[in-house]
Amino acid sequence: MKILTRLIFEFLRLTFRGKHDIVLENLALRQQLVVQQRSIKRPKIKNRDRIFWIWLSRFWNNWGASLIIVKLPTVIGWHKKGFKFYWKWKSRRAGRPNIDWELIKLIRKLQKENATWSTQRIQGELKKLGYEVCDNTVAKYMIKSTDGNDSKRQRWLTFLRNHAKHIVGIDFVVVRTVFFNTIYVFIAISHDRRKILHFAVTANPHSRWAIQQLR
Repeated sequence: MKILTRLIFEFLRLTFRGKHDIVLENLALRQQLVVQQRSIKRPKIKNRDRIFWIWLSRFWNNWGASLIIVKLPTVIGWHKKGFKFYWKWKSRRAGRPNIDWELIKLIRKLQKENATWSTQRIQGELKKLGYEVCDNTVAKYMIKSTDGNDSKRQRWLTFLRNHAKHIVGIDFVVVRTVFFNTIYVFIAISHDRRKILHFAVTANPHSRWAIQQLR
């Protein structure tokens, strides 16, 4: 009697469900059956199985209800692991390359012999000598002065106390989708209360869009 009742319930459930959900559920169950047939004791999960479930979670909202061989957090963990490997590959050549030690010594020599020269002035002198470096690179290898740090820090803290409520922090946050497409989030936060003043999301940021957000 219980079996008959359950069969009737399943029949009614499938009758009122959309064709799209039924097809995806059958696809999910068949894929798990293939995995189960590989081993009797414990299913052996391969990379193509992980890719399949990450892909299915992107197109089917109810994908977690058909999971049998693994738990839902496991599939999410696969995506996080893939995201980690993606960024490792993406950033394998990131960063500004180091410059020669002779050029570093020349930057510091110019700084020492011309204490009033700015970073841009040293960059300009290096360009005259045939060295093409940006001002950020020059600033990176200049010797940092330690004189008067305490007084400067105190003045900066005083400035923050007096003007924190008028300062707004603005930044772009990068979010990756399941297929590692990039989504950009523009966010503006009040400095004193950490209150979100404005945010916007786009997949194609450009100057006109950013100016509109600032307005």
